[in-house]
Amino acid sequence: MEDKRKAVILMLVSSLAFACSAAAVKLSGDLPVFEKVFFRNILAVFIAFIAIRRQKERMFGQKKNQKYLMLRSVLGVIGMALYFYAISNLYLADSAMLHKLFPFFVTIFAAIFLKEKISKIQIPALIIVFLAALLIIKPRFDYSIFPALAAFGTAVVSGGTYTLVRFLRDREKPATIIFYFSFVSFVVLSPLVLLDYQSPTPIQWFYLLMIGVFGAIGQFTLTYAYRYGKASEIAIYNYSNIIFAGIIGFALWLEVPDLLSIIGGLIIIIASIYVFIFNSKQKQ
Repeated sequence: MEDKRKAVILMLVSSLAFACSAAAVKLSGDLPVFEKVFFRNILAVFIAFIAIRRQKERMFGQKKNQKYLMLRSVLGVIGMALYFYAISNLYLADSAMLHKLFPFFVTIFAAIFLKEKISKIQIPALIIVFLAALLIIKPRFDYSIFPALAAFGTAVVSGGTYTLVRFLRDREKPATIIFYFSFVSFVVLSPLVLLDYQSPTPIQWFYLLMIGVFGAIGQFTLTYAYRYGKASEIAIYNYSNIIFAGIIGFALWLEVPDLLSIIGGLIIIIASIYVFIFNSKQKQ
């Protein structure tokens, strides 16, 4: 019971840290998206390198897993770029709500590529959350829809990323997967940043640092949360990120999502909780 309590606390801390990292992305202003992602991953490269050296694991994994590690890394970079763009142009709560659709895409991709079974409740849940996402996106034929589509795209790409992580979990060590992603993102983003580099102001440097610091705290506490508790028991607390994002968005920018977004977000959360409880009972 004590371990479960620790896991829940760590999961809540992780959700708050990721919400703070997202707020720092928004506060960093009009810097190019790739520049923000680049500085977010610089700290991750060093942390992952230290972890992998201490654990004496392979830096770049086994030869047979290279294509999967590379695909996971490329999707991770794309997903982060889309998410940072969405955060910069949407209400913090709206971007968080759309991002939290990713577990449903993990379900779809895992069924297609990993041949995992879909429970009888997941198919109607998938339809419901997709319709709920439309309430947040509010489809229309102009450029204003792009940030919402980017947030939705983040959920799709993240679904693919986590499916690959699930595939690799028994083939590579977590430290190897994290380092590979951090290193590839550093290599891929370096030329893109140089092509469109914009010198940050002192306050922007601070926010860039906070993006990396809070991101690292979020990843670190998330990893330990799953060490202390079972995923089937604590994963649902990840949705507290939406609440934290909403509070921070209101406190810093007086952001209040409109009624349709609130309804859509509530439907997504309720559907997620229902599927979580259903699946937990099925496992028992």
